[in-house]
Amino acid sequence: MAQPLFDYESHLEACARQDDRAFQALYQQEAAQMLGLAITLLGRRDQAEDCVHDAFVQIWRNAQRFQRALGSGRAWIYSILRYRALNQLRSRGRTVELDDDFIERAADDSPQAAELLEQQGEHRELRRCLQNIERNRRHPILLAFYRGLTHEQIANRLTTPLGTIKGRIRAGLRALQECLHA
Repeated sequence: MAQPLFDYESHLEACARQDDRAFQALYQQEAAQMLGLAITLLGRRDQAEDCVHDAFVQIWRNAQRFQRALGSGRAWIYSILRYRALNQLRSRGRTVELDDDFIERAADDSPQAAELLEQQGEHRELRRCLQNIERNRRHPILLAFYRGLTHEQIANRLTTPLGTIKGRIRAGLRALQECLHA
């Protein structure tokens, strides 16, 4: 018998009401995966553990800010982890050490990307939508997400004017949003 899908949204809403059991269930559901991602981003287990801990503290404290209408609960949780990790890297004067090939693999059909992105149905949908965006719009979005680069850093890296990069990111995000809500 298939196990029912975990309802992130309901658990976050329960956390907003200070429901300890919902928070524990959320932690049990995602802590291991979040730790794996944090280790990948930060390169050190001790720092990754601190980052995951800080992310869960923020999730608990800010659960009332989660809004179903703005996106999935799981994406909201991972955005908190991602920002915590990127802030930690920036405080060390570093960015995430991922090459551009990894970034592109996240949006293509390689077996490595499939393992990473097909863990949840929403990731398959996101990958499909990313594949439909032109490369010159997709690449800056992926550089911002996976490397944590600013618009200016992306413009420098791609040797493209800053205004063009901002426009491509805006257009790409708009296309991504339309695809995901279609």
